[in-house]
Amino acid sequence: MSITIDDIQSAADALAGQVLRTPSIDSCVLSDLCGTEIVLKLENMQITGSFKPRGAFIKLMSLNDDERTAGVVAASAGNHAQGVAYHAHRLGIPATIYMPEATPFTKVVRTELLGAHVELCGKTLAEARQFAMGMGEREGLIFIHPYDDELVVTGQGTVGLELSSDVPDLDAMVVPIGGGGVLAGSAIAAKALIPDIEIIGVEASAFPSMSQVLKGEKPEGGGATIADGIAVKEPGTVTRPIIEELTSDILIVDEAALENAVQVFIERQRLVVEGAGAAGLAGVLNNPERFKGMKTGIVVTGGNIDSRLLSSILMRGLVREGRLVRLRVHITDTPGVLSTVAGLIGTCGGNIIEVYHQRLFRDVPVKEADVDVVVETLDVGHVREIMEKLTQAGFGVRLLSDTSLNTKH
Repeated sequence: MSITIDDIQSAADALAGQVLRTPSIDSCVLSDLCGTEIVLKLENMQITGSFKPRGAFIKLMSLNDDERTAGVVAASAGNHAQGVAYHAHRLGIPATIYMPEATPFTKVVRTELLGAHVELCGKTLAEARQFAMGMGEREGLIFIHPYDDELVVTGQGTVGLELSSDVPDLDAMVVPIGGGGVLAGSAIAAKALIPDIEIIGVEASAFPSMSQVLKGEKPEGGGATIADGIAVKEPGTVTRPIIEELTSDILIVDEAALENAVQVFIERQRLVVEGAGAAGLAGVLNNPERFKGMKTGIVVTGGNIDSRLLSSILMRGLVREGRLVRLRVHITDTPGVLSTVAGLIGTCGGNIIEVYHQRLFRDVPVKEADVDVVVETLDVGHVREIMEKLTQAGFGVRLLSDTSLNTKH
C-alpha cells in the first residue's frame, strides 16, 4: 500500500480513545528565544511518554485472530518497547520484547510492568533485532518494526494530522528523525492539509543516517548520544522515499545543542523532554535565520529521560552558563587565609558549595596551597566580579570550569 491522508485519517479514527490526543500549545517564551512563533506538539505527554503507541496500536489491530493468539515480537531499548507492550497487553496479545544486554534496568522494568516479556540479547539494538526477527520466524510471531512498516508509519502520521488540524496556518513543521516513521507519516498528513508547509527533519550528528542515504552515501553513524531515540544506523526503506519527496530540509545538531535544548525545555517551558524529543527545538535554536518570522510547529516526540542523565545535563548547563563555577585560588598556607577567601566570595554574593584544599602536590610550594572552590553564581558577569575581587585582594585565581568566560588572573 502507499500511505494517503485518508489512511492517516482512518488511523486517527481508530486511535480515538486508545491514545491521548496530545495538545498543541503556543510557547511565548520559546518564541521570544527563537525569534519565530513556536507551537509545541506535546507527545511527551502521551501514554508511555512518547508517540510510539500510535503506530503500535494500528499495527496490532491489523492482526487476524490466529496472529493475535500466537503473539508478537519486537526489538527496542525504550519507547517502541513500551508502546508495543502497552497496547499488546490491553488487547490480550502476548508480546516478547528483545533488548540489548546493556539496556538500563529501569527501561526493562517499565516494559515488563506494561505486560510484555523481555529478553536481553546482543550487545547492540541491531543484534537484538536479529534475535527478535529470528524468534518471529521460528515461532510464527509477527515482528512489529519500530518504523519500517506502512501501518506503523500511518499511525505515527496522526501526530502531524493533529498538529496541522490544530494550527492550520503553520509555515513549518520540525520533526526529529531516527528511522523516519513519525516524520514520514506527519509529512503526508501536513502536506495534505497545508500544501505550502515546509517539513523539516532534525538528526543527531552522531547518527545522520537519513541525510546520508538521501545524498547517496552509506550511513555510517555511531557513538554515544543523549538522543538515543533517534540513534538509528539504518533509516527505513518505507520512510525514505516519503521523506525525500516531502521534506525541504534536514538539519543536523550536535550533542551540545541537544543538551542545551533539554535544559531550555525544563528551565524555560517547564517540560521534561528526552534528548530525541528535544532535537526539533535544538534544530530551531541552531538556525534562527532559517525560521525567522515563521510560525513553526515542533513535534516534541518523547519525555522518557533517565533521571541521572537529566540531572547531569542540568548541572552541565549551569556550568556552561557560568552559574556554577570552579575557581582555583592560590593562597599562603597560614591560619585565617581560607576564611578571608570565603568572606570575599560571600561579600560578592557567591554561594560556596564545595572546597578542595590542595597542599600535597609537588608543583605547590610547601608554605603555599591551592584551594579549589565550587561556587554558585548568577551569570558570567557575576563570576568575573568575584574573580576581580579576589585578585584585588592579592590572590591568584583562575577559572577551571568550562564556561563562556575565559578569564585568567
